[in-house]
Amino acid sequence: MIATIKGTLEVRGPARIVLATAGVGYEIFVPLSTFYRLPGLGDTVALEIRQVVREDAITLYGFSTPTEKRAFDLLLSVQHVGPKLALAILSVLEPDELVGAIRREEVAKIDAVPGVGPKVAERVVRELRDKVDGLRLSDAVVEPANGAPRTSTPAGGSPTPADDAISALVNLGVRPGEAKRTVDSVLEAAKDGAPELEVIVRRSLAVLFGEK
Repeated sequence: MIATIKGTLEVRGPARIVLATAGVGYEIFVPLSTFYRLPGLGDTVALEIRQVVREDAITLYGFSTPTEKRAFDLLLSVQHVGPKLALAILSVLEPDELVGAIRREEVAKIDAVPGVGPKVAERVVRELRDKVDGLRLSDAVVEPANGAPRTSTPAGGSPTPADDAISALVNLGVRPGEAKRTVDSVLEAAKDGAPELEVIVRRSLAVLFGEK
């Protein structure tokens, strides 16, 4: 079972990355919380890994902290929550936000995640409220191994933060046209210059789903 991977970042997208190590490229699916912290292409990254084995596939999911990985595992223990939906939840709610919502039984906050729905949100709260107390929330982020600063804007001809934000919203289930219109409106309304990717996505989600 693969626990961690350290390698060169060869593909960088809001839902999928590729890390190359020892001549092998590993496709890894990540939540937005991890994507925000990735450096540029060609830099070295170390991630916590959860390997999920199915009859027809072996899939790797990557996380920037052990807490994110444990939160992912807890979500997978909930009936009707699979890896894709667990990533969507962690893309919208950081682990501490998720734990807070579960402890306060804020079903609506979890239901606001695209693709969840009220029944699954209720299950998350009901099945995890006695389990989240042991989830440590103060883990340090796994920094790029080469010490490069975090950045959400890759160099060269790579996608802009706006492009990545649109892609991230589409991966969360938003229609492409609606995602572009929302991101455009967020950028037009920005009074603090060009926002970073995380800010664009969070403001777009607030417009689309009423997230605070």
